Amino acid sequence: MDINMSLIGQMITFAVLVWFSMKFVFPALNTALDERAKRIADGLAAADQGQASMAVAEKRAQEALNGAREEASQRVADAEKRAQLVAEEIKQNAQAEAARIIAQAQSDAEQQLSKAREQLRAQVADLAIKGAEQILKREVNQAAHAEMLQRLAVEL
Repeated sequence: MDINMSLIGQMITFAVLVWFSMKFVFPALNTALDERAKRIADGLAAADQGQASMAVAEKRAQEALNGAREEASQRVADAEKRAQLVAEEIKQNAQAEAARIIAQAQSDAEQQLSKAREQLRAQVADLAIKGAEQILKREVNQAAHAEMLQRLAVEL
């Protein structure tokens, strides 16, 4: 009987311990475990949200980079077009200047040629007069024979 009493006492003690644990210990443990599970779930959700945000940010960064590349390419193309236009304008200006210089040179050459012809005519007229003086052995009066000299200059 002693064993039975001792066994019944142990059973009562065990039952009180189970009841106490169920009433006070397990609810506190369940609450702590639920809070931890909630924090873990919140952390995982935040990590997923962070990854999604990071993916969106990477996509935006890639789009911005692509936009910047396109803009840079467009600016380079515009600069090349402007350079070609400027080069063409410089070329046209140079050609116009060259044409102007050539026309001026031709005009100067024609003027010099005319001047040289006039000087040559005057020299020929002088030589003709001197030749005539030598032939006639007398001096020809230039005032009296101006018309003759003018015809001679025109013919030469």
